[in-house]
Amino acid sequence: MSFHIPALPYSYNALEPYLDAQTMQLHHSRHHADDVSELNKLYAHKNLPALPLEEIIADIRSVPEEIRQNFRNYGGSHLNHCLLWQVIGPARHSEPDESLQKAIDEKFSSLANFKKNFMAAALARFGSGWAWLCLDHTGQLEICTTPNQDSPIMLGSSPILGIDLWEHAYYLKYQNRKEDYLQAWWNVINWQKVSELFHQRLELVSRSQ
Repeated sequence: MSFHIPALPYSYNALEPYLDAQTMQLHHSRHHADDVSELNKLYAHKNLPALPLEEIIADIRSVPEEIRQNFRNYGGSHLNHCLLWQVIGPARHSEPDESLQKAIDEKFSSLANFKKNFMAAALARFGSGWAWLCLDHTGQLEICTTPNQDSPIMLGSSPILGIDLWEHAYYLKYQNRKEDYLQAWWNVINWQKVSELFHQRLELVSRSQ
C-alpha cells in the first residue's frame, strides 16, 4: 500500500490574506509530504494489519509496539491533513446547510456560540495538537482537541472539521498570535464540504446502531 499527499483543489495563494501562500506551500508540500514518506516506510512492516488506515488508527494497539508511536504520529498526521485540506478553501462566506445548522443550534444554541466554544477549546490546547468538531458514537456533535497528531478516530469520534494548532500552520504569518490565526481561519471554512461530511458521518453512525 502506498500513500500520497492529495492535490489541493485550490492554489497555495487562494486563502490569502487569511492563510499565506508560503505557509500553505510548506505545510502541504513539505510537512504533509514528509509525514506521508515516513508512513509509507512503516507500511513495509510485515506485521502491520492488512486494514485501511482509518481502521488501524482507530485500533492503534493492533500496531506492533516497536512502530506504534511512529505509526500513530505519521498515520494520524496523514488522516488529519487530508481532512484539513478539504474543509478549508478560498473565502466564500458560506454557511452550514440547514441540517448541520439545526444540529449546531441544538447542541451549542447558535453558530456564534459554537465558534466561541471551539475557540476556547483550541486556545486551551497546550502545545501542538488539533481542535475538532466531531460526531460522537451516538451521532451528536461535540468539540474536542487532541495532542500532537492524534485523531479523534482514536476516541471513537468522527471528525467533520479540524484546525491544525501546530506552529508550522501559522507562525510565519501570525508568530505567537495564535488567537489571531484562529479568528482568521473562520474566513476560509468550506461549510459546504463540512456539511457533506456531517451527512456522511451521520449515515455511518446510523448504520452502526
